[in-house]
Amino acid sequence: MADKSLNEIRSTFLKYFEKNDHKIVESSNLVPNNDPTLMFANSGMVQFKNVFTGLEKRDYQRATTSQKCVRAGGKHNDLENVGYTPRHHTFFEMLGNFSFGDYFKERGIELAWNLITKDFGLDKNRIYVTVFHEDDEAFNFWKKIAGFSDDRIIRIATSDNFWSMGETGPCGPCSEIFYDHGDHLKGGLPGTKDQDGDRFIEIWNLVFMQYEQVSKDKRIDLPKPSVDTGMGLERIAALLQGTHDNYQTDHFKKLISSISEATKVKQEDKNISSFRVIADHLRASSFLLAEGVLPSNEGRGYVLRRIMRRGMRHSHLLGSKEPIFYKIFDSLKNEMSVNYPELERSQSLIKETLRMEEEKFLVLLDRGIKILNDEIAKIDKVLPGDVAFKLYDTYGFPLDLTEDILKNKSLKVDHKKFDELMKKSKELAKKNWKGSGDSSEEAIWFSIKDKIGSTEFLGYESNQSEGVVLNLIKDNKEIKSLSSGEEGVIITNQTPFYGESGGQLGDKGTIVSGNSVFEVEDTQKKLGDLFVHYGSLKTGEIKINDVVEMKIDVERRDNLKAYHSATHLLHESLRRTLGKHVMQKGSLVAPDRLRFDFSHMKPITDEELVIIDKLVNEYVSNSSEVTTRIMTPKAAIEKGALAFFGEKYGEEVRVVSMGKEKEAYFSTELCGGTHVKNTGDIGKFKIISQSSIAAGVRRVEALRDKQLEDFIKNKEKLSTLSTQKDEETIKDLSSQIIKLGGKPNVDNKDLKEIIKNLSRQLEQLNVSSVLQDKTKNIIKDDKINNINVRFQKVQDLPPKDLRKLVDSGKKELGDGIIIVFASSEDKVGLAVGITDKLVDKYDAVKFAKLGSETIGGKGGGGRKDFAQAGGQDKSKIDEAFEKIKSLI
Repeated sequence: MADKSLNEIRSTFLKYFEKNDHKIVESSNLVPNNDPTLMFANSGMVQFKNVFTGLEKRDYQRATTSQKCVRAGGKHNDLENVGYTPRHHTFFEMLGNFSFGDYFKERGIELAWNLITKDFGLDKNRIYVTVFHEDDEAFNFWKKIAGFSDDRIIRIATSDNFWSMGETGPCGPCSEIFYDHGDHLKGGLPGTKDQDGDRFIEIWNLVFMQYEQVSKDKRIDLPKPSVDTGMGLERIAALLQGTHDNYQTDHFKKLISSISEATKVKQEDKNISSFRVIADHLRASSFLLAEGVLPSNEGRGYVLRRIMRRGMRHSHLLGSKEPIFYKIFDSLKNEMSVNYPELERSQSLIKETLRMEEEKFLVLLDRGIKILNDEIAKIDKVLPGDVAFKLYDTYGFPLDLTEDILKNKSLKVDHKKFDELMKKSKELAKKNWKGSGDSSEEAIWFSIKDKIGSTEFLGYESNQSEGVVLNLIKDNKEIKSLSSGEEGVIITNQTPFYGESGGQLGDKGTIVSGNSVFEVEDTQKKLGDLFVHYGSLKTGEIKINDVVEMKIDVERRDNLKAYHSATHLLHESLRRTLGKHVMQKGSLVAPDRLRFDFSHMKPITDEELVIIDKLVNEYVSNSSEVTTRIMTPKAAIEKGALAFFGEKYGEEVRVVSMGKEKEAYFSTELCGGTHVKNTGDIGKFKIISQSSIAAGVRRVEALRDKQLEDFIKNKEKLSTLSTQKDEETIKDLSSQIIKLGGKPNVDNKDLKEIIKNLSRQLEQLNVSSVLQDKTKNIIKDDKINNINVRFQKVQDLPPKDLRKLVDSGKKELGDGIIIVFASSEDKVGLAVGITDKLVDKYDAVKFAKLGSETIGGKGGGGRKDFAQAGGQDKSKIDEAFEKIKSLI
């Protein structure tokens, strides 16, 4: 199969097992939805974990997959090796076949042997296998099926050939298949002291799940033994294409060619590691971005940022001074999007994120390398830990990046000191964080749910119902009764109150028993389906087992339903206007507004906002029925329903559809919230603000119906008041001019002075009215790198008034950085202020210059504490702020 491409080899594997009665199952997400212990899927069996343990049933007993995997953190961390070996990857595909209590060792070995020797055509004489030293069954099956002599079947006594899911659970012996690449390479057989060479390479691992580890000392036979195998696609492709180097396969050759073209550098022995790193890290970054993971400073986003920055560091080593990752993405998309269409669907998000992240990183890199080089000149072999920590803590320079730079200079970091400072930093952060008390409070719900079970929710159809009090809580302790004036929690067997989830706030209302009235101030959902009513007892007493009448605040619920349905129409309108890369990142559905966070790399233009509002209002005015169906998640997604990244769904889900089109609906989503029965109930809709809340995540806020009417009226009122005052001032100015004009002793100089003063008053009045209008004056205070930063964006304000806003910002922040943009007609003004204590660290002129270049200007001038600049493109204001943020 030497002429077969990587894509064809994947297809051959899957079709071979399909022909042998296996169901081809699509790769699951890289972010596992059934295993909170894993950061990323790291093997083919992750999506079948609950099937192997018996928690989940499937309609098939045999399966085959090509599973996307990432190993870049935790126990399975290959990041540091990538680039320096021919086979390590952060992202790779794991080919596998699985038997869930169907065939076992004999058939598993037979299927593997026939595939590699017949369909893949490997030389039998170059194949060796290992078995666990106690597994005589596997040993004998290999002799029988492959005709191997005893010396070709190697018994291994270590855990390398015994697989377990954890300290307890399913486990069993492994059998690994090795290929001999020839005596021109160094390395010995598995189990020998030279086993780590390049000659004998493992190509497939067959795991025979035979036992269940009940405790440390007890192991029993599984009633239905199973098979789980894993073969690295990149590794078998290399072998079938006549090389032991994964990066010499057709797939990687194409990626490396595009890297060479983008950097204008040829791959040579001296730079081979950089080409490997870039090719591998582009794959990992692109697939994680396609699933909605965005670079950040914590969790999965932090791992992604490390991968991206390590790759970008190597593009810099090749001499690239401009972003290249977003350029070479097209080569990856062309290679893999047929099998993984998410790369095509999310290409705009992927490319824009790659470009922006590399732009920010190049600024960071230049600054960090300058500091690092200064320090390297002072040392012999080891970089002091406090220097490495300062680079990390103050300049955002990751430790692994520092180590990577030092590695090329044969230098090391003093880890002991670095770890000590890191520990202190974490302890200080914990000390300063007050906490919400949630962790201690949450423990109580497990025991309560064990006792009383889940709550039946009646609120989809009813606004009121009877219920029985099953539990009462006060001050985080279970009690038998609640008395007048006391605050507490009531849990009933059933409820019409919606518990906060999916962004929709919980219901308010009353719970009544005779003359006793409990005012519900909030409703929460605990552990998925335990509804908890928070509030205070206004009169009387409520006891366990009391029968109560429960009534929600209907007007509030109606508003919540309308805003929730509006959110669904908004989501689809964003996707159709901005692109399918738009993915929900969070939402707030309140009775008086909605807030929606989504993935998008740049500000929404005024034209796009008009289109989005128009789309939502079109489906509102059509007054079409909102339908709700109960389906399995799989069936719902096959019907086109949007399922949100990271969300966990049960066996059945509610599918909400609205906006009837010819053959389908405008919006279809999996959603457990409450909704209007007809889109017409939403009322007129409008987005009133947009902002950036994180790299690659934007936020819009919107109003509907009465709240929108009130908002528009207030806006018009402010505008009218301003106009009236202007007119009154002008009349007063005119009358004074007339009076003065009739006095012979008043010369032109006096008139000019009066006019000048009154003009100044007019300007101040205009500034005041603009600053009072929250739609024209948007202020966002943030903390970046422990520095107070104010971002202020003002419409219809002359740039000459910027200085006043910077000065007032300095007074309000105390110590910090103030960045103000003011747009008036076709001009944009920018001013940056830096308070006295920070001028040694930051330069306002640099910030202003970068901001000006982004908004179409030519840079500005000033001092380190204050600088001004200008431009013409107000659509780039948010982008300019993000770039300035990266310098901070």
